[in-house]
Amino acid sequence: MPNVLDIRRRIRSVRSTQQITRAMKMVAAARLRRAQERVINARPYAEQMMALLRSVAARTEDRSHPLLANRPVERILLVLVTADRGLCGAFNANLIRAAQAYLAEHRGVEVSLLAVGRKGRDFFRRHRVRMVGEHVNVFTRLEFAHARTITAQIIELYSSQAVDAVDLIYNEFKSILVQPLKVERYLPVRPIEPAEGQVLVDYMYEQPPEEIFASLLPRYVEAEVYRALLESQAAELAAKMTAMDAATNNAKELIDSLTLNLNRVRQAAITKEIIEIVSGAAAQ
Repeated sequence: MPNVLDIRRRIRSVRSTQQITRAMKMVAAARLRRAQERVINARPYAEQMMALLRSVAARTEDRSHPLLANRPVERILLVLVTADRGLCGAFNANLIRAAQAYLAEHRGVEVSLLAVGRKGRDFFRRHRVRMVGEHVNVFTRLEFAHARTITAQIIELYSSQAVDAVDLIYNEFKSILVQPLKVERYLPVRPIEPAEGQVLVDYMYEQPPEEIFASLLPRYVEAEVYRALLESQAAELAAKMTAMDAATNNAKELIDSLTLNLNRVRQAAITKEIIEIVSGAAAQ
């Protein structure tokens, strides 16, 4: 049975851990507010860019741009967005599990991995999965330049026909408690499919369609990748805030339990001493 000194030392240790988890929760909450604002501001632009491009692609027969090429899918680029650090609950584990399920479902095709985030990179490097690139420490200070760098690699692989499709796995930020996992296909661009009987009205182009696509398609991929990075960053901070809040509450419950145990041990020691004194006095 532990003595009073051991229990007090354990209580001090748990209390120190509680202070750390409480501080990490407050830091995550402060960062989450800024990340949430960036996500909300980025969504309309990305959604309108996607709608415009799919609409233009449906209204033109010119598919000469490399990013519009629709080939038989034999090689896929999987972009996995995880966190660089832990202490965010099951955030990274769920993403890695989803990537493993994706690889199992696509055994018939060649899948290459582009890892964004240290956790996913480290896991699949140990499991000998074929990687074509890695981007770590992106979320320390996330900027549009990071999305541009990742997009350049994606466009290069797709344009050179090294891959026939590009899929992305990330967490979308809905709320502090809800961050659904998304598996989306970014390339090739899928034109809008009109409903039965619907006729799409064509646009009047000031430039040839190939010039419009050459300008819009890279911007579309950049906007989508940047939005996914922002969504993932906000989802990670929300998961970290929730995990640190749970850890703080668990530490409080453990401190209460240890304090109760301490009082019992102290009471038992006092009772023992009283019995010894009474027994000694009675013996005399």
